[in-house]
Amino acid sequence: MRTLYVSDLDGTLLRSDERTSGYTNRTVNRLVGEGMLFSYATARSFQTARKVTAGLEAEIPLIVYNGAAVADHRDGSFLQMNFFGGEAAEILDELEACGVFPIVYAVAGGREMFSYLPARCTRGMRAFLETRKNDRRANPVATRRTLRAGDIFYFTCIDEREKLLPLYEKYREQYHCVFQVDLYTREQWLEIMPKAASKASAALWLKSSLGCGRLVVFGDGENDVDLFEAADEAYAVANAADVLKAVATGVIGANDEDGVARWLDAHARCAAQTRGGV
Repeated sequence: MRTLYVSDLDGTLLRSDERTSGYTNRTVNRLVGEGMLFSYATARSFQTARKVTAGLEAEIPLIVYNGAAVADHRDGSFLQMNFFGGEAAEILDELEACGVFPIVYAVAGGREMFSYLPARCTRGMRAFLETRKNDRRANPVATRRTLRAGDIFYFTCIDEREKLLPLYEKYREQYHCVFQVDLYTREQWLEIMPKAASKASAALWLKSSLGCGRLVVFGDGENDVDLFEAADEAYAVANAADVLKAVATGVIGANDEDGVARWLDAHARCAAQTRGGV
């Protein structure tokens, strides 16, 4: 029975410096070379995920945008995707009525892009955009109309908790929403995706596509709960949120201790030796 191993990135596979360590890279690469099937599931895009995992050779599709998309590991092209329909315009109208102007992720003319109104950026948005300098997806626009261009699949709102909480309560049942404080900047984020988009659904799609019989996952945040519930085994790193530890199979070493890689080195290797493959 083949096993697919899927790890969250930030706070889990990545250390606090937002990078995979040399130990993690060497360990995962060796195990992949021995036949382990390994991927990651992240809120990041393909482009930014590849930067922070430089040196990691995951040679199967990658789960990005919190599961809104599955990307080819070679060029980032989307293999599986969830888009909004006409409701995207309604969401934008409602957000703008509340004084919230999101970063809007879309595909237009085959180009993946994120659009935003520079004049309406909050402090948190500016800090985020500063980390995306020279990103080919960046699309600053001048009007609300052009903010709506393309086929939209993701909204990121970075603003005051008091403004975002009512919107989260409004949308949480209708769409897939992630409402949390950013791990690094401590800014409040609200991310809104189509209902079918989730790390869990993307991981199950990938599990089926690869013909795997088992799914083992790793994470640290509340937004990993659905992934944990879909898995056969789920391990929370020591620095994980209590709500995630409560639904985990077990707790392993912290992200800054290379907890995921050390668990894989002990358990995935044993599985390969016992069954003649992972």
